[in-house]
Amino acid sequence: MNLTAQPSATTARSLPPGDDTPLALAEFGPTAQTMSLVAFTAVATITLLLCVLTGPDRHNRDELDELDEFYTGYRGLSPFRGGLAIAGDYISAATVLGTVGVIALTGYDGVVLALSTGLSLVLLMFLLAEPLRNAGRFTMGDAIGRRLPGRSVRIAVCGATIAALLPMMLVQLAGAGDLVAFVLGFDNAGLKTGCIVGLGVLMISYAAIGGMKGTALIQLVKMVMLLGSGAVVAGLVMSRFGWSPGELVAAAEKGSGAGPAYLRSGLQFTDSWSPRIDMISSELTVVLGGACLPHVTMRMYASRSATEVRRSMSWAVSAVVVFILLIAVIGFGASALVGRELIAGSDPQGNTALLLGTQGALGPDVTTVEALVFTAMATTIFLTVLASVAGMILACANSLAHDVFAHRGKRISARTEMTLARVSALAIGVPTIVLATFAQHRTLQPLVVLSFSLGASALAPALVYGLFWRRFTRAGLLCTLIGGTTGSIVLMTGTNLVSGSPGSAFPGMDFNWFPFTTTGIVSIPLGFLLGWLGTVLSPRVRRTAQRRQYEAVERRILAGAVRREQG
Repeated sequence: MNLTAQPSATTARSLPPGDDTPLALAEFGPTAQTMSLVAFTAVATITLLLCVLTGPDRHNRDELDELDEFYTGYRGLSPFRGGLAIAGDYISAATVLGTVGVIALTGYDGVVLALSTGLSLVLLMFLLAEPLRNAGRFTMGDAIGRRLPGRSVRIAVCGATIAALLPMMLVQLAGAGDLVAFVLGFDNAGLKTGCIVGLGVLMISYAAIGGMKGTALIQLVKMVMLLGSGAVVAGLVMSRFGWSPGELVAAAEKGSGAGPAYLRSGLQFTDSWSPRIDMISSELTVVLGGACLPHVTMRMYASRSATEVRRSMSWAVSAVVVFILLIAVIGFGASALVGRELIAGSDPQGNTALLLGTQGALGPDVTTVEALVFTAMATTIFLTVLASVAGMILACANSLAHDVFAHRGKRISARTEMTLARVSALAIGVPTIVLATFAQHRTLQPLVVLSFSLGASALAPALVYGLFWRRFTRAGLLCTLIGGTTGSIVLMTGTNLVSGSPGSAFPGMDFNWFPFTTTGIVSIPLGFLLGWLGTVLSPRVRRTAQRRQYEAVERRILAGAVRREQG
């Protein structure tokens, strides 16, 4: 989740002259490439088989049960496994690669960003998890529509869901081609495009075939591999420095080339109009946006009860905190063992720092065991991309099928709705693949920031008001969703991530009119303000009627006091 790392032109240097091979593979050679190719193929085959085996079964089962299994996995995961699945959905490939890169390049600021990631999940745990589980059945539209019924509400929530997740899917799918190229050692544009298309088809298959249960199992495998391989690499890094955190941090400071500033606040925002405000904006965006992204909140509906969702969230927070500690060690290790110049030269955003840090921890004398460790880490990142995008496609497809098609006035059968959900996965996935092939040659960092900004500026106000404010009206909801989304997109076009800096998406242009790197400092208050204005400006009769609607379901939303109906 590299939200704001923008190395200056002086740090974005290339690899040594005449060396066109990425550092890690220049050391490991064809052995690692072959092992990685075999591992990637095996992971793709096994995970697809898991989806086929765990997908909804049409034999000897009621249609409603089949639909419930597709949307929620039949709520069959234990709190521990549910917690790992939540953590798996929460930790995307952007989080894994980007956060390690920010830590390696900016030190203190990267650690704060990583901690904000954990804080976001804590916010979800204590504020939103149980009310979401009590109010919702399958989607965020269910949770909001519980107190504000109406097709316009569901369509607006579906639109906000797709708007928030599409940029993140583009980033991860486009980055998958670069990842495979980096590991396998090729740079042909046609092969990268082929990788994007092939991986996109695989991710659509995960969502359409496996549904919630299939993608949950993939997330479980992903988290086990992330924690296991991360622990091994972090242990190797610490062993290189005599298991002394002080020596590791000192070496990282030296390798960063930034001196004492590496361990102080502000290095990440040195070119900003106000580094302190810019950092606050970024942290707000991460904390609020990460907690409200739809592919994470949809896991709340897969728990059998509010008590179980609370226990699942406890496991999820624990897993994420452990993971944050591991990537902090690996990020500092990458800076210490590889150095800023090679990290930024390989990728100005630092997204290759994890693999380069792994190579640095293994050392120059490559053995079969060390090649296996590198292959395991590369395969883990590969699986992380697959699982993350599959979960996002599923969240968008579920919302499109359930909130739009299944609530269009004429009631449809449960089996037809599940067919629509699978077709919706295709309808979401194919345009994502096409857009990713066009976007792969540009810096995609603005899209990552945009996803979190939309989650923080549109979805967060909608959920907070919708679940807790009695006076909230349908007009207020539409204002916060449409206004927060529009405000974030407009403000994002003026940031230095889009233009005006060497690492921006359009480095040759300069229409940088917004003085901050992320939009949160303006767009988050705007989203809440518009929701409030839309409510207080609604006719009194409507406010009174919709308040009564909320009071009728208030005990259910806040305490789960009413048993969930089956309709």
